[in-house]
Amino acid sequence: MINLYEVEETNKMVEQENLDVRTITLGISLLDCVDADLDRCLDKIYQKITVSARDLVKTGEEIAREFGVPIINKRISVTPIALVGAAACRTTEDFARIADTLDRAAHTVGVNFIGGYSAVVSKGMTPADELLIRSIPLALSRTERVCSSVNVGSTRCGIDMDAVKLMGEIIRETAERTAGQDSLGCAKLVVFCNAPDDNPFMAGAFHGVTEGDIVINVGVSGPGVVKTAIEKVRGENFETLCETIKKTAFKVTRVGQLVAKEASRRLGVPFGIVDLSLAPTPAIGDSVAEILCEMGLEHVGAPGTTAALALLNDQVKKGGVMASSYVGGLSGAFIPVSEDQGMIDAVSAGALTLEKLEAMTCVCSVGLDMIAIPGDVSAASISGIIADEMAIGMVNQKTTAVRLIPVIGKGVGETVEFGGLLGHAPIMAVNPFGCETFIRRGGRIPAPIHSFKN
Repeated sequence: MINLYEVEETNKMVEQENLDVRTITLGISLLDCVDADLDRCLDKIYQKITVSARDLVKTGEEIAREFGVPIINKRISVTPIALVGAAACRTTEDFARIADTLDRAAHTVGVNFIGGYSAVVSKGMTPADELLIRSIPLALSRTERVCSSVNVGSTRCGIDMDAVKLMGEIIRETAERTAGQDSLGCAKLVVFCNAPDDNPFMAGAFHGVTEGDIVINVGVSGPGVVKTAIEKVRGENFETLCETIKKTAFKVTRVGQLVAKEASRRLGVPFGIVDLSLAPTPAIGDSVAEILCEMGLEHVGAPGTTAALALLNDQVKKGGVMASSYVGGLSGAFIPVSEDQGMIDAVSAGALTLEKLEAMTCVCSVGLDMIAIPGDVSAASISGIIADEMAIGMVNQKTTAVRLIPVIGKGVGETVEFGGLLGHAPIMAVNPFGCETFIRRGGRIPAPIHSFKN
């Protein structure tokens, strides 16, 4: 039973502490849209999405209004398009036409993003995979709401270094094609290791082949709620701190579970998972960095930062799994630089570097996220950063990701403004020494010894 105190507490979380449901994401399988004729394939994709998602936005708005809990984004994820378009697409333009269709469908149903312009190439690339990857700069430069991701490694398969090399080049080309928008296209492109099939967050969401035909996944977020909770135990020991975070994560996840179940019922779509990630926004008081500072750090990046983030991530997961039987996606703490004012402040103060962020990704839920770098960084250096992050994910049996934005025409010390949830970011320095000979080797980095569990 929910008592009056808990109702008041939840209202306070919403009104004063930025508690929200960050996204309800409808996952849609497009496997039944496969057709050797591209025009027929495009028609099937458009019809499947617009029929399946026709009530998504309206339902989300109704639930938010009735329950009093903001639902910030309504999104769609689809089957990796490299699979869907393999039978029909012979050129990069063919694949880009599918991106155009996804964008048109997203506009029709009113969602803010559609994810799944993706390929999964952990062990190698098919001709269709490579063709889709090479089409990404074109697709992202001429669409508004399409998001793209490429999974280049896994604990079980190792790392496809040919794909890693190619993705460095693709990120550079995407930056150049969208240079007039401060290389915004790269903000919609993620490179993964161990990508989950049920992630509701963009830009990395896709509807994995292990999923059913249609499913609803929900992502909750409450950095401000967690920060307010731990302010009340300032100076207390770690046991008290952990218990406080865990209890708060439980309450936040229960809100997400409630919204997910209601959306499932109203849409007549199976409920998938709740992703209980702490996802920050540029809004004041909605920052993961501020939580870490409240624990006792002067700035994120100071000694102790990685330990504090590990504690936060673990307690969020422990509290969340008690609140829902179906926790999935990424689930933990996000550390995107441009979307978190505390992270931006730490970079500006000189406390947080790219190398420290990489160390933090060993214990958080994602990776190097929304990091603006100088526009003259080479494709090989970008590939090297990707390879490092993929190795962290592979060896530690966790999801890691890279979303780098080489801002054409800008350098260290300058700032780039993306707007909205994407925020703004200072350009961060990249190690100037090269790795081109290493990246050019080609082939595959084999899976670690602990991957053999059969």
